[in-house]
Amino acid sequence: MMRILIDADGCPVVNITIKIANKFNIDCLILCDTSHVFERPGAQTLTFDKGADSVDFALVNLVDKGDIVVTQDYGLAAMCLARGAVPISQDGMEYNSNNIDALLHARHTAKKIRNTGKHLKGPSKRTKEQDDTFQNNLIKLVSVIS
Repeated sequence: MMRILIDADGCPVVNITIKIANKFNIDCLILCDTSHVFERPGAQTLTFDKGADSVDFALVNLVDKGDIVVTQDYGLAAMCLARGAVPISQDGMEYNSNNIDALLHARHTAKKIRNTGKHLKGPSKRTKEQDDTFQNNLIKLVSVIS
């Protein structure tokens, strides 16, 4: 049975995701570390120790084929794809075999630039349009998978 797992640390679409999961009667798991507290009605929260990638590794160990994973982390998305899950970004982009390599390469290149001491521009302020796009794309994804 499909579930939705949320990599919740720094995720702006937790409430939207829970609302959609509840609408479609899908179990929703929120995964976070001890520096973030997420207790939301309609979802189960799993909290893990702080530490580099502790939530990511826990999520990969929990995810099953056909589950949907909400994450901004390209590395986590790649691991979820390998497990047969369907990852989607908080902006509504579905990660897949056609885009994950380019995204991982871009992440690697950005890290190399930061390691030289240069700063890259961060994301702009989140918009309602981004929330709407995420919501519409998650609903489409749930409809196709279920």
